[in-house]
Amino acid sequence: MADWDVQLFGEPTITNRGKLWVKPESSSAQEILLFLLSHHRTIHSRESLASLLWTECSTEQSKKNLRQTLWRLRSCDALPVEMKKNLLISIDKEHLQVNPAIQLSIDTEAFEQIYRELKASHCIDEKLAQRLSEAAQLYRGRFMEGYWHDWCLFERERFQNMYVVMMDKLIEWSLAQGNFEDGLDYCERVLQLDSAAERAHQQMMRLYHLSGNRTAALRQFERCARHLKEELDIAPSASTLTILEQIRADGMNATASQTPTNSQVPLSLPQLSGHLRQFQTRLTELQKQVQKEIELVEHLLPNRTE
Repeated sequence: MADWDVQLFGEPTITNRGKLWVKPESSSAQEILLFLLSHHRTIHSRESLASLLWTECSTEQSKKNLRQTLWRLRSCDALPVEMKKNLLISIDKEHLQVNPAIQLSIDTEAFEQIYRELKASHCIDEKLAQRLSEAAQLYRGRFMEGYWHDWCLFERERFQNMYVVMMDKLIEWSLAQGNFEDGLDYCERVLQLDSAAERAHQQMMRLYHLSGNRTAALRQFERCARHLKEELDIAPSASTLTILEQIRADGMNATASQTPTNSQVPLSLPQLSGHLRQFQTRLTELQKQVQKEIELVEHLLPNRTE
């Protein structure tokens, strides 16, 4: 078990052996600690770090600000003894870094590892889908909510882009497996970040329709059109309109669960497997119904004597 548990998604929280970190009053002291933890594998020169955190100041002034901030950080009563003894952060005249000997558990690092696994994979399978589900649980909110420095905004956008990509893969996996409720939940996660994400709206329309809720699918189109107009002042794309017409005609079939293109797109093996499972389920239900009808007819027939 790691000595330090660091959660940077949502409002940052840090615990040291189960004891919750209380934020120091100095916002700059908070920020420098969170920056070092989020880049804990890097050795930082004082000058580069000072320039990054105090971009509007001269080199000398930014280095002075850094010295004062480090002093405030180490003298803060709220910090654990380990930090005051310089065991968490190693500092010398020219450099500082998080002590590499300290055991850290950081949610953003685990999240990014799952994203690398996705990028290295040729196709999604059950094991990778489970890993992506773990990433969804790690993403409690945007990176370091409440902090607005340039470096933080850059990282926030980078992690959000990773998250959207992973959710898109999970949605497609849910479609292929016929797990419509899970797919709808992942779509809502994306739309909470960007209500004008048209692809997520398209996927929700498909999921609702394939689950048998045609009315919800049509209402989802209205929601999509409204957000696109309000936020981007644009109309739904041709691909969204194609899905809408398929739903209205009640003619969406298995191949319509793919992204519409000018040419026929073959189903992947996971998607084909999902559609076959749906067909098998419907066939089983039909067989049960036929058997009940047979039993009812036989019950009504007069008893035959040999």
